[in-house]
Amino acid sequence: MTATPTVEDGAESPSRDAGDLARSALRIARRFSRGASLWSVAPGRVDHARHVAVEFVHPVVVGKRALPAEALVDADPVADVRRRADPGDIVIGIGPGDDPTLIEIARRAPAWGVEMFWIGWGARPPDESSATPLWLADGDEVSIVRSYHLLWELTHVCFEQPDVLGSGDDPPVSCAVCADDLSLAEVAEIEPGAAAVRMASGRGSVDTSLVGPVSVGDLLLVHAGVALRSLDEVR
Repeated sequence: MTATPTVEDGAESPSRDAGDLARSALRIARRFSRGASLWSVAPGRVDHARHVAVEFVHPVVVGKRALPAEALVDADPVADVRRRADPGDIVIGIGPGDDPTLIEIARRAPAWGVEMFWIGWGARPPDESSATPLWLADGDEVSIVRSYHLLWELTHVCFEQPDVLGSGDDPPVSCAVCADDLSLAEVAEIEPGAAAVRMASGRGSVDTSLVGPVSVGDLLLVHAGVALRSLDEVR
């Protein structure tokens, strides 16, 4: 990594940065081991999105496995991830913390069942972002490229240690009474008194009587088949 500013500048320490990359690489390797695909998004810097995909698909080191990855470089990456990513997939986003496209993908990733890793700089993403931040001192080209090269290398280091590729995922937040999960859902279609939604567990229908009218694309907190809150209502 490049030299990191002092703590007084509000930056992370080098050891913290290295630890974030290592932990992220392990999570990425675990997802790949279960059949995930990787989608890279870099609004305004599409060459980086393409570079990430090439790194994973066409490894330059003999003996390293080729991994399914594709750059999303069309005009609407949010719609592309929604349409193309499957539950369990990975998104690597590259851009500043206030990038609206990456913020929207990070908000919706849990409803799509994908995990996002954000190589970014500047102000941190909003609290509602689900992305794992891999933060840089600034957005210079060398730091960006070095970060995803290290992420690729560390992912393959994890593959060399198959004992660490077990699940390891964080358990869902569950209700102590009925054991049902509190889930994030994205509205796909409006139904009378309900909505067809997409969740990490798949598609389904939820009762929306407690939250009132909703629109396609709204994000809902759902418990036991009932929408308890619309996150877009309070934005």
